[in-house]
Amino acid sequence: MALIKTIRQRTGLAIGVIAVGLMFFIVGGDILSPNSTLLGGSANKVGEIAGESISYEEYVRKIEEIRFTFQQNTGRNPSENELFSIREQAWQALIVDKVFDKQYDALGLTVSDAELVDMVQGKNIIAELRQQLVNPTTGEFDREQLISFLQSLDQAGPEQRAFWAQQEQLFAKSRLRLKYDNLLATSEYATKAEGRMEHKLANSLADIDHLFIPFYAISDTSVKVSDAELKSYISKNKDKFKVSNAADLDYVAFDILPSSEDSLNVINEIRELTEQLRTSAMDSVFALRNTEGAGGFVTLRPGDDLPSTLTSNVGSVEVGETYGPFLTNRSTYITHKVSAQYDGTPRMRARHILFSTEGLSEDGKSEVRTNAQNVLKEIQDGLAFGTAAAQYGQDGTAQRGGDLGWFAKEDFVEEFANVTYAVRNTGLIPRLVETEYGFHIIDVTDLPKSTHYKIATIELELGPSDATRNESFRKADMFAANSSNSKAFVENASKEGYRVIQANNVDAFARNLNNLQNAREIIRWAFNDASIGKVSTVFELDNTYIVASLRAKYDEGTASLDQVRAEVLMQVRNEKKAEMIASKLAGKTSLEDMLAVFPDAGSLDNTPDLRLSSSVLPGVGFAPKAVGAAFGLKTSGEISKPIHEDVGVIVLKLNSLTPATEIADFTSFQRQLAQNASQRTAYMIMMALEDLANVKDYRYKFF
Repeated sequence: MALIKTIRQRTGLAIGVIAVGLMFFIVGGDILSPNSTLLGGSANKVGEIAGESISYEEYVRKIEEIRFTFQQNTGRNPSENELFSIREQAWQALIVDKVFDKQYDALGLTVSDAELVDMVQGKNIIAELRQQLVNPTTGEFDREQLISFLQSLDQAGPEQRAFWAQQEQLFAKSRLRLKYDNLLATSEYATKAEGRMEHKLANSLADIDHLFIPFYAISDTSVKVSDAELKSYISKNKDKFKVSNAADLDYVAFDILPSSEDSLNVINEIRELTEQLRTSAMDSVFALRNTEGAGGFVTLRPGDDLPSTLTSNVGSVEVGETYGPFLTNRSTYITHKVSAQYDGTPRMRARHILFSTEGLSEDGKSEVRTNAQNVLKEIQDGLAFGTAAAQYGQDGTAQRGGDLGWFAKEDFVEEFANVTYAVRNTGLIPRLVETEYGFHIIDVTDLPKSTHYKIATIELELGPSDATRNESFRKADMFAANSSNSKAFVENASKEGYRVIQANNVDAFARNLNNLQNAREIIRWAFNDASIGKVSTVFELDNTYIVASLRAKYDEGTASLDQVRAEVLMQVRNEKKAEMIASKLAGKTSLEDMLAVFPDAGSLDNTPDLRLSSSVLPGVGFAPKAVGAAFGLKTSGEISKPIHEDVGVIVLKLNSLTPATEIADFTSFQRQLAQNASQRTAYMIMMALEDLANVKDYRYKFF
């Protein structure tokens, strides 16, 4: 949930991320990219949910709701990648609204006004608020911050109050989804028969020998496969080859790289600026005006690291000295000047373990003190402090070993600060320290330091100049203008020495083209404007100009042979290889004789404790059919027929079979089955409802 700047300033609350977190909980997903075109009539349709048409306007309204939340959270507009996520959240939110609201109504699920009040200001504050309203010293939920925030709403403007009301609606939706998921999850039940089967699967053992013949035992060239056979395989296995809208593209990339002249100009410029910085009397102003990087002038306190580009190139620094220019791994040149070194407010570092006493009686506090004293004794006797902090700590620092980072004396409550700043050596303080939050075990890791630095930095990017960019664009534009169709595209690329790169099976929603990032505009062109054989105009990506040609386009449904040829060829070829291997093994009466047929590729191993619940055969890999076949053998010494698995052909010999022992009570197995099912319920229900809603997504035409 986001809080308006004025409210944030008055209360210091960092509630901003709650709304985004809640939305992720409600809809469970990530999302899409920018750029939209508002169309009219029937074309103004971005999808269908449960038979209901979703218009462009409705979708954009939902996007704007979430974008507004983001802006309130962060105080800025979303980036391109963040906008992608916002669009997907909006779509998933629409699915939830259309699908789950009907479920809630049918079940009579509601969140009353009294329940909502209790969630945001009563005895049962929701986790999203509790996690954000944390005292920075204790890491615990601070009710005073919540009260201060709610009181500040009276002075907030109507827009801010409306925004808080919107967040309360999100809280209510989150609670409804939680009720719905819990209702279904707690309805999971496993019967006694299921418990008996689970016991059998877990405790039935077989001792088997297994011969494994991988498919490479027969060369690919010895297996002939026709296109008719490949198409027949696809037709018989349509469910395995479902695809969304896709396209095949060819493209030529015109990289925008700095020329040698560009590099020389940047080097000369950074050298000149370095000399000017060296003699400058106003380092901060000069650096901030001339740097292209962040942090043109910074003050580093104790605990803050000097820039790595400085420490990795200089042994020790001196005040007033200028160092550089240095080439960074970011393709930039950088220069630093140590403008000042002085003694400022001391800062030290420590870690602690908090035993909270908030809200406890004197007897309760006494019990906590005893517990804390016992843990202190354990640490003194050798228990690692970080381990103890993770096990016993009761604040937000527990998961980082109790580390408090670097802090000034005034940053902490008086009792804590006085003790830590009084020590003269690092290490464990051999007594408990009591504050208003509870009892602390404290380990001082760094004594107070007061040295501060002021660092001026100039950083210039080693990038292409405008002239270099213009030359790259000229080449790309000329290539596009002279390539009227795909044939001319290929011929011109060959004549000019340009490499034609293929991008196959590009999904309509894809954002990248092979390794080209943020290529959404090219993909939208392929699905909206292009026809097969058409050549695009010039697209500009981050450091590349692209000219593309549409080679093929595929509709949603069963894949064509061209789309999945490699995969289908392997499947059909392996089926034929399995038949060939089986025919070569025919007539052999022992696994040793069978191994002799494929002595180089085959392997013979023993597994003395194969479980019926397993899906993996040791030394072979995923082989569920073989495991099932092993327990289908009846007598010792019996040999199975050759079994075709994805990894190769397997033949088994049963040495012995140990059935699961009979037990009277299968409760523990039933409980585990029910628990496993309940953990999957929320996800499975979401997938099932989406499937039943027959969601159709046409957003790729707009974004």
